[in-house]
Amino acid sequence: IGVPFLADEYMFRAILIPFLILALAALGVNILVGYCGQISLGSGAFMAVGAYGAYNFFVRVPGLPLIPALILGGLCATVFGILFGLPSLRVKGLYLAVATLAAQFFSDWMFLRIKWLTNDSPSGSVSVADLQVFGLPIESAMSKYWLCLSILAVVALLAKNLVRSAVGREWMAIRDMDVAAAVIGIRPMYAKLSAFAVSSFIVGMAGGLWAFIYLGAWEPAAFSVDISFRLLFMVIIGGLGSILGGFLGAAFITLLPIALSQI
Repeated sequence: IGVPFLADEYMFRAILIPFLILALAALGVNILVGYCGQISLGSGAFMAVGAYGAYNFFVRVPGLPLIPALILGGLCATVFGILFGLPSLRVKGLYLAVATLAAQFFSDWMFLRIKWLTNDSPSGSVSVADLQVFGLPIESAMSKYWLCLSILAVVALLAKNLVRSAVGREWMAIRDMDVAAAVIGIRPMYAKLSAFAVSSFIVGMAGGLWAFIYLGAWEPAAFSVDISFRLLFMVIIGGLGSILGGFLGAAFITLLPIALSQI
């Protein structure tokens, strides 16, 4: 909370804001990979669907506030995530990772070929402006920082309570041994798809923030497979099955390149 009073414009835009958004995305990935044990390489696609979904609601619904647009974008990513989570009912491990990787290539094709999704932009490049939350303009770096921090804090608190609930225990049972979980009455289909749904929603909201707050103008290449691997590495480095792990992994991946460039 005291960071804004010590940081300059560069630190906000190059370090703090990307760190908060990537920590939110890593939190979503950790629910799927760390708590439910379902390997996913489609996180970049879920972020893209969340970003373009929020964009379409924002520009097509007159007067729609920013926060509802981000939530609706997250819901679009939820539907997309459940659709590409269906293979998890039959395959696991490396085969599931390859199946979710298909979501990445499908989203790239979708946003380049279906012009309606990009408001008839030939290259798929879109932009947003005049962002407001509760009538307050989101223009300065500090206001963007506070918005991202607030959303991250709320989502992290909800996620922490969720993984401690009965649903979270079902996810961990599926992760540890899905056959034994089915024997004691846990429905693998419900547990796996609910993990995909929650994870995709959080990652989709992070994609909306990445596009609206950090980039401002973007194209489908902004959500390439590279970002999917970065998020997976954040979760692995920070710690699987840990809410704190997403924060640690995001800090490591965000700060390490900057630290190395100073050497």
